[in-house]
Amino acid sequence: MRRTKADAEATRQKILNAAERMFYFKGVSNTTLEDVAKEAGVTRGAIYWHFANKTDLFLALYQAVPLPHEDMIAREIETEAFDTLAIVESATSDWLETLARDEQRQRILAIMLRCDYDNDMSMVLERQREIDERHDATLELAFTRALERGQLQESWTPSSATRALRWMMMGLCTEWLLFGRRFDLVAEGRDALRRLFTSFRQVRAETLEVS
Repeated sequence: MRRTKADAEATRQKILNAAERMFYFKGVSNTTLEDVAKEAGVTRGAIYWHFANKTDLFLALYQAVPLPHEDMIAREIETEAFDTLAIVESATSDWLETLARDEQRQRILAIMLRCDYDNDMSMVLERQREIDERHDATLELAFTRALERGQLQESWTPSSATRALRWMMMGLCTEWLLFGRRFDLVAEGRDALRRLFTSFRQVRAETLEVS
């Protein structure tokens, strides 16, 4: 029986879903492709049809969790009418809200945080670094635009603002995912972002005069 493109995509998604479950409950290093095949109800050959190896499968999961509205940030920061810092703060805040309500995204990110990146998984770490660098470049461009438009405090550089934002987001998500979701990610995350972006913003002269 001839397989259609839709059949192939359905099988691929079934394998990804099975890998997600196995990686989450057993850990990446303790999961074999045989485990994934059994969980998905397919043969190992079916897995190799779609993925070269476990590393390739793991990367496909990683790419299923897009970073905070990167395309939107890149597009909107070129529009003079918009507050550049507000665009970045809003996109980052929305991503926290998406994470808080998306259990699949939570599982995938938890898998990433728990993974041992030695040996074959070092390739994954390199790919993650490439994706993170691309995302950082978009953020750094946004902060550069903010600086050019007089919105970013001169005590911040675009690169230092980018790192501070990334570190805050990583810290928030890591603590929330790995330590029992002990706080309200959306409410406390937005408050932390508001405080950080307040420190980013240039204080206008008229504001100082009024105060």
